[in-house]
Amino acid sequence: MNLVWHFKKFDELTSQELYKILQLRVEVFVVEQSCLYNECDGKDFKCDHLWCEQDGKILAYCRIVPPGVSYSEPSIGRVVSHPKSRHMKLGYELMRHSIQIIQNHFPNQSIRISAQSYLKKFYEKFGFQQVSEEYLEDNLPHMEMLKP
Repeated sequence: MNLVWHFKKFDELTSQELYKILQLRVEVFVVEQSCLYNECDGKDFKCDHLWCEQDGKILAYCRIVPPGVSYSEPSIGRVVSHPKSRHMKLGYELMRHSIQIIQNHFPNQSIRISAQSYLKKFYEKFGFQQVSEEYLEDNLPHMEMLKP
């Protein structure tokens, strides 16, 4: 298995990388989850982007959201795994890398996320705790979670 990890600021992304990132996000969040929403929300410009690929295909991705963009704390967003690679459990490695990056760039800060409710136990494994009631975001149940 020849996995390659990438971490880039928005302005460092090539047009092909950006296309593949958006393609995966739309495939999962819009098509697979049948959720109509504005995927291009303007935040990507301010974020760093972390992904894993194999043979040029993106298998897992997320964006690192700096403080002041979504929340006063740094955040991790658009966490996604390619449907055909979920058996590889790359989401765990993706979250470990993301948390480490945030701790390096924003030391001693909590991390706040908006998590799909069905992933609560997954995020709890990384020290996130539910800090809000469940709410609908883009017609899907979500909750805010915080990693102190």
